[in-house]
Amino acid sequence: MSLTDNIDTDRIPRHVAVIMDGNGRWAKSHGLPRSAGHVEGVNTVRKITEIASELGIGYLTLYTFSTENWGRPKEEVDALMHLIVAAIERETADLIKNNVRLNMIGDFSRMPDFAYNRLCRCIDDTSHCTGLTLVLAISYSSHWEITEAARRIARAVNEGIMSADEITPETVSANLATAGMPDPDLVIRTGGDFRMSNFLLWQAAYAEITVTPTFWPDFTKEDFYHIIAGYQSRERRFGKTSEQIAHDNE
Repeated sequence: MSLTDNIDTDRIPRHVAVIMDGNGRWAKSHGLPRSAGHVEGVNTVRKITEIASELGIGYLTLYTFSTENWGRPKEEVDALMHLIVAAIERETADLIKNNVRLNMIGDFSRMPDFAYNRLCRCIDDTSHCTGLTLVLAISYSSHWEITEAARRIARAVNEGIMSADEITPETVSANLATAGMPDPDLVIRTGGDFRMSNFLLWQAAYAEITVTPTFWPDFTKEDFYHIIAGYQSRERRFGKTSEQIAHDNE
């Protein structure tokens, strides 16, 4: 039986977001430096991006580097920045070949110029692609994102562009870093921890969440297919009852 036999191609999630956790613990369990876990994690990114593209998923957002990660040892932060840039530059040709468009969200003011500029070139190189959009959340946190959205909305009110009474949830969404993207249908966290870690907190309000104990470097194609099949077995009610959902689907 093929891995895809249990996948309903008509019910593929439009947006999957992933908290890629466990690189450091994977390295420790193998007696290797933390940097080795990050290197191995890049290989998993390549595999999962390919699978997501093949399945017809529209958006794959990867929690690549949080604003809190700037507090890690400088050597690790520097190594991560260079690794992210080198990996994306190396994979850009394959992204284009597979019709994958690259994007990134986050507080770019804190990123080294070399990293920001080189990643922007990769984004430009893939801008014509029309398949999967691979979104790297770099120097990102929901607290930063929502605070920035509140500031923009406050300025619009102060400048008379809109009134406070006109602010709606749609107003907030339109001012987030993910504006123009659908909210995630499914959030996957590897590494076994049951928390969101300041990731897409506004957008994931109605997302299905799956936590796997598997460390990110060990996360496989089979794991991804299994989670997608599990997602499709769930009833997404969005605050309604099962009976209401059944009636709406008639």
